[in-house]
Amino acid sequence: MTDRTTPPDWLDANRATWDERVGLHLKSDAYDLAPLREGRAVLHPIEEAEIGDVAGLRIAHLQCHFGRDTLTLAQKGAARVVGLDLSGEAIRVARELAGELGLADRATFVEADLYSAPEALAEDGPFDMVFVTWGAIGWLPDLDRWARIVAELLRPGGRLYLAEGHPAAMVFDTDAGEAADEKPAWRYPYMDFGLQKEEAPKDYTGDFPDLEAGHEYWWDHPLSEILSAVASAGLRLDWFHEHDQVPWPMFSFLAPAPGAMYRWPDRRWLPLAFSLQASK
Repeated sequence: MTDRTTPPDWLDANRATWDERVGLHLKSDAYDLAPLREGRAVLHPIEEAEIGDVAGLRIAHLQCHFGRDTLTLAQKGAARVVGLDLSGEAIRVARELAGELGLADRATFVEADLYSAPEALAEDGPFDMVFVTWGAIGWLPDLDRWARIVAELLRPGGRLYLAEGHPAAMVFDTDAGEAADEKPAWRYPYMDFGLQKEEAPKDYTGDFPDLEAGHEYWWDHPLSEILSAVASAGLRLDWFHEHDQVPWPMFSFLAPAPGAMYRWPDRRWLPLAFSLQASK
C-alpha cells in the first residue's frame, strides 16, 4: 500500500543531510568546479541540448544545492538567476562562489525550503524560466503543491524545465549489481511508490563514509503523478523526452558516457532519465 505520510521531522532531517553533503561534494569529481572557474562551464548534455538560449532570461533555480548550475546559467548569459535551497551551508558556499567568479550581480541565492519559495522569491519574480534538475523532486512529499508554486513563480508565457531520474528505473535496488554483468534487483514496486526512510544514508557521489546526520526521507513519484501535477497547476506540456543516460551512477554497473553521464553498458533496457518543458 502506498505510503504518502509526511513525517514531522522530514524537513529538519533532510536539511541536516544536505548541510553535510556540501563539504563532500566540494571534494568530489562529480562536482568539478574547474570549468566554472575557467569560464567554460556547461550543463549536462541533456540540458545543454534542450533548454535553448538563456541570454537575457530571469531564471529561478529551485533546490540549487551550492549553485554550480545556477552560476553556469549566469555565466551562459542569463540576466538574473536566483538559486533557492534549504541548506544554509549550501547557500553560504554558493554566495562565496558567486563573489569569487564575479557573478554576484547576476546570480543571487536565497536560503529557504521549496514550499516557502513564493514568499522567499517574491521580490525577484516573475521568472522566464523555472529550472529544476536531477534528484530534486524526490525530496518533496507534495508534488501538486510544488507544481502550483512553479506556476506562481512564472510570468505568463514562462516555462518550467525539469530533468530527473526516470521513475521506471527507480524500481531497482541501486546498491545491487557490483559486477559488470550483474543486473540490479527489483526492490520498490512502482504501483506502491511513496515514502522511503534511509538510516545512516550514504552519498551518491563516491566512496564516502555514511553521513553523520542520522536519517533522511525520500518520496518516489510515479510518472503519472509528476505529469498530473504539472497539468493540474495549469501548465501546458510542450514536450516530454526519455533518455538512456543519467548524470550519476544510478547503478554501480552503469558505463561512463561523454559529458559526465552514465548509461547501460550493453542494451538500452529502460529509460534512466526524463525531461520536460511546460509553459504557463
